[in-house]
Amino acid sequence: MMHDRRSFLALAATAAAAPAVAELSPADPLAGKIVVNALGGLGDPNIEGEGDPFTPRVLAEAHASGLTAVNTTLGYVAGPGDPFEKSVRDVAEYDAFLRAHPNDLLKVFTANDIRRARDQGRIGIIYGFQNGAMMGNDVTRVDLFANMGVRIFQLTYNPLNQLGGGSMAPGNPGLTPFGRDVVARLNDRHVMVDLSHSGTQTCLDAARASKAPISINHTGCRALVDLPRNKTDEELRLVASRGGFVGIYFMPFLDPHGHAHAADVVAHIDHAVKICGEDHVGIGTDGSVTQIDDLQKYAAALAKENAERRATGVAAPGEGPDTYPFTVDLRGPDQFRKLARLLGERGHTPRQVEKILGLNFLRFATDIWGA
Repeated sequence: MMHDRRSFLALAATAAAAPAVAELSPADPLAGKIVVNALGGLGDPNIEGEGDPFTPRVLAEAHASGLTAVNTTLGYVAGPGDPFEKSVRDVAEYDAFLRAHPNDLLKVFTANDIRRARDQGRIGIIYGFQNGAMMGNDVTRVDLFANMGVRIFQLTYNPLNQLGGGSMAPGNPGLTPFGRDVVARLNDRHVMVDLSHSGTQTCLDAARASKAPISINHTGCRALVDLPRNKTDEELRLVASRGGFVGIYFMPFLDPHGHAHAADVVAHIDHAVKICGEDHVGIGTDGSVTQIDDLQKYAAALAKENAERRATGVAAPGEGPDTYPFTVDLRGPDQFRKLARLLGERGHTPRQVEKILGLNFLRFATDIWGA
């Protein structure tokens, strides 16, 4: 379980800076490619305890995976604590982590930083939020976090907040007046507006209110599995029609029974491409690339986490004590290669596969952040 995903399971480890791993072999299908995980993270789910998540194993497996950059969730998501203080502390903490690993990691501010990470054999870390609760009632906090390097701002998590309705908010409320102010401020500061986890009306309202394209960085398609965490065709089509980006996750919500497989990921990508077009779809796995060594032990920790999520009211239909927050047959350092192969077998051209793995996010990032 990763630092960026939820705050209920602790993550991480002790490690000194490790030297960057050699470039992928020229024969590797991902060599020289851009692979962007629009929502994920780096950490070792086999280690409990707080600290630097970038252990030698984590860094080695991240390099071996072919990953170029990842949107890593920082700041307040749910639970106790002051959202603003938690968010400021997290950003400062991650700045220190990245300074400790300059040969391996690169903080991303612009699209060119993603290209630079690829060219230098480093991994770009994109700072993102998954809940706008840290805004309080002060829209100028957008400026503060933008200056700190937060590049992606998800308006809501599953419940209602002061910006709008999450996917579990009763009555499907829309974007609030304060939410509109925040969207406008994010546009002015060239920060991505992410509508993952939002309710349908809030997503539609924000897509229409935003002067810039918006994203849904980790989702599935509700036309295939009717769960609140998945997006309707109306939402997907509107986001794409305005130049936005949609990332498909590797999550249990891709299967009606909560046990998603690689074939489900491919099916949801196919549907998203059909609705959005091949230039607007990518991946946002909501996971890491480090393997879980003992799934039985992990399952026990997951059941505890799920109980805590339900107690705090942030759990969504489709997640439960026996549903892994990943696809069992599409995880670990080889997940992107396997997905590329499966997409090719499904009939996607090599160029389309490159777009899905990272070029579509890079295009969108260029539009929002600049080159």
